[in-house]
Amino acid sequence: MSRWAGALWWASAITLMPLMLPLALHTRRTALRLPPAAGPEQGVAGAGFAGEPLRLLVIGESTVAGVGVDLLERALPGQLANALSRRLERPVAWRACGENGITAVEACERLLPQVVDEAPDLVVMAFGVNDTTHFTSRSRWRQALEGLGRPFLQRGACVAFSAVPPLGHFRALPWPLRLLLGWRARLMDRVLAETTSPMGALHCTATLAMRSDYLAIDGYHPSELGCEIWAGLLADRLWLEMVPQPPLAAAAG
Repeated sequence: MSRWAGALWWASAITLMPLMLPLALHTRRTALRLPPAAGPEQGVAGAGFAGEPLRLLVIGESTVAGVGVDLLERALPGQLANALSRRLERPVAWRACGENGITAVEACERLLPQVVDEAPDLVVMAFGVNDTTHFTSRSRWRQALEGLGRPFLQRGACVAFSAVPPLGHFRALPWPLRLLLGWRARLMDRVLAETTSPMGALHCTATLAMRSDYLAIDGYHPSELGCEIWAGLLADRLWLEMVPQPPLAAAAG
């Protein structure tokens, strides 16, 4: 996020504040609040495959806690484990560490200590919605991302950050609040992309046409179908990074 882009967003936000503040307060007051998903925070996908399980750790905000889905194994962590298992044709032992409403800055203090001593092969992180709505500064956002990723990178794990979700498509947010927060989410994702590459982590984007059934009944969190689609897109990208691809000439022959 360039300083000019950030400054332009803030100038727009301040100009629209008399309109946006009542909308934000009304949305916060009337929003449907869903609980985190039930079920164990760890499991094994693809147990029928042979070989040593891939150790997958998923860290993040409400999407990792499974808000919007009934069972955690059907939320992002379990769906991602299933998708990876099918593509890699090996078991995937997954562990979820998420908290509803948490920012990346807070996760460094509350979530990281819970898992920093574990030895995963792959760490997938999903943050950004709360940092967008809580107006985390770009410097604190960058520092938090580095603080979350580096401990695992230093021990040889593959670390991937999912792109900041598209708040501009969250139907729980009224227009033009949805437009403004969607804009900010894109700026936050730009910082995420600029931060991950230098430290050796992956920035996993996803291009898809949003549909209403990709969101839960609250219009804010992903539904079970949304988690399945999201997990599949992440798994496609991760599979390309984790499995050596044949040279183009060999593939053509």
